[in-house]
Order: sequence, then structure tokens, then C-alpha cells
Amino acid sequence: MNSILSIPVSLRQEYFKASVWGRPPVCQFQEPLAPRPPSNSRSALAFQKRTFGSIALFLAVYLVSSISLVIAATNSATSSDLETHVMSLLGGANTNHFATPVAPTATPATNTPSVPTSGDIVNLLDDHHKLAIGDRLSFRIIEDEEDPKPMIVADSGEVECPYIGRFPAENKTCKQLANGIKAALEKDYYIEATVIIAVDLMAKTRGRVYLVGALRLPGPQEILSDETLTLSKAVLRSGGFTDFADKKNVKITRKTGPNDNDKQTFVVNVGQIFDNGKVESDISLEPGDLILVPDRKIRF
Repeated sequence: MNSILSIPVSLRQEYFKASVWGRPPVCQFQEPLAPRPPSNSRSALAFQKRTFGSIALFLAVYLVSSISLVIAATNSATSSDLETHVMSLLGGANTNHFATPVAPTATPATNTPSVPTSGDIVNLLDDHHKLAIGDRLSFRIIEDEEDPKPMIVADSGEVECPYIGRFPAENKTCKQLANGIKAALEKDYYIEATVIIAVDLMAKTRGRVYLVGALRLPGPQEILSDETLTLSKAVLRSGGFTDFADKKNVKITRKTGPNDNDKQTFVVNVGQIFDNGKVESDISLEPGDLILVPDRKIRF
């Protein structure tokens, strides 16, 4: 007991620490050592679990942060920026190991639709239906950039057109009427006028034809708007020929111009159409046509 008390206090403290931590005492010329984990097996196991858990948590946070940076760089940065981000995550590795991506070369488009010209637009207009009195039309000049205007074919066969007044329209198609108005407008008012005309509402009839001569029911006949009336149909509607009708020399007189002398005459052998079925010689009638069926000169 006296021998222990004779030991200095500082040295006794060193021996006390050595007995607790299981290591030799530190002399005055030796650096103090860091405290070791407890020698108890359960305490050491808990210490290792805490240490490994901290390391795993740090690695998980670092991995999530790295993935977030890569995604953000992909969405917003260029290829060079993305490479810089990846290199910074890899600890400043040499970027020469990565090939610089080459930007794709832009190729000119070969299937670009062409802008339609005024001629292409006019070619799309109706070129079949012949306009008749009472037809309601829509009229538009593309260069004016205005809404379509209504037009109607008057009893005179004309339409009221802006700038040029009345213009003949009866028995013309929409394409023919548009081309005629276009030429008149470009003559005095427009450098270029793209005229669009369409039928909004057809009249019930396109006009009349007149049948006279050796027929059972001569007289006028209406031409419906959606009908193509031929000579043979008109003869059948009039009840057919009389007994002494000259079927081989049926005459059609058609007016072709504003003057009285502007006429055209067709002679048709209707007997061949009925008897032999030669429909290629049948003629489509136009409003205002006059059909004359003469009598045979010799009756027997």
C-alpha cells in the first residue's frame, strides 16, 4: 500500500488508463494514442454496425446525387457539358479517353409540299355543271383577303360582279366563268386576280328546250339541274314520233352568241339511236335548244 502511494499521481493515472484500455502507459516522450473501441465483443459489434451503416448511408446519398446530376445534364446541357459532369463525378479523370460526339448533319427535306399557285387553284374549280338561271354562287378574289360574296344567276343569264358589273354566266361552268372574270379584272383593275367561284345552291331546272314538229306531245321541257337531257330522252318524253315523222333528219338549232345570227344546227338520225342502239350519235341538249322533227315527204 505504501509502495502504491509512493508512486506519483500522474503516473498512477497513466497506469489506471492502461488497465482500462489494455495498453501500456504513455511515457513523457511518447505521443498519446487514440482511444480504441471497447474490447467487449457486443460493444465492438455494435460499433462496427454503426460504422458500416454510416458508410452505406453516405454512399447511397452520393449515388443518388450523382444520378440526379447526370439526368439534369442530359436534359439541359450539351454533350460537352454532360462529359464535364461525368468527369467531375469520376474525380477528374482524363477526358481524352472519351470520344467527342459528332453532331448529326442536317439533310434537306425532299418531301416539302409546294405552295399552290393561282393556276393550280383555278384548275380545281368545277368544269362539269353548266350554270343556269337561279343558281346561287359564292364569289371570292383571294388577293382581296375577304370572305366570299353571294352571287345569283339572274333571269338575263348574268351575274353581278364587283368592279366590272354584269357578266354573262348562263351555260358556263364555274371554271369558265372564273377565267372570264379573271381576264376582265386583270385588264383594268388587278395585276393578278385569283377568282374562286362555287355553286352553293342549284336551281331546280337549268332551263328549257323546245320540241316542235311530228311529235305526239310537242312543247317545252324542263332540264333538271342534276340531269343530262339528251335528244332521245326529250323525244320519248314528248310521246315519241308520229306515224309520218322523218326520224332520220331531226334538226337541233342552238344559239351560240348574243346576236341572232350566232346559231349552230345539228342533224341527227334518231331512228338509228332507237332501232340500232347507236347512242354515240345522241346529243346532250342545252337550255334554249330548238328541236324540229320534220314530216316525211313521201307518206305511205
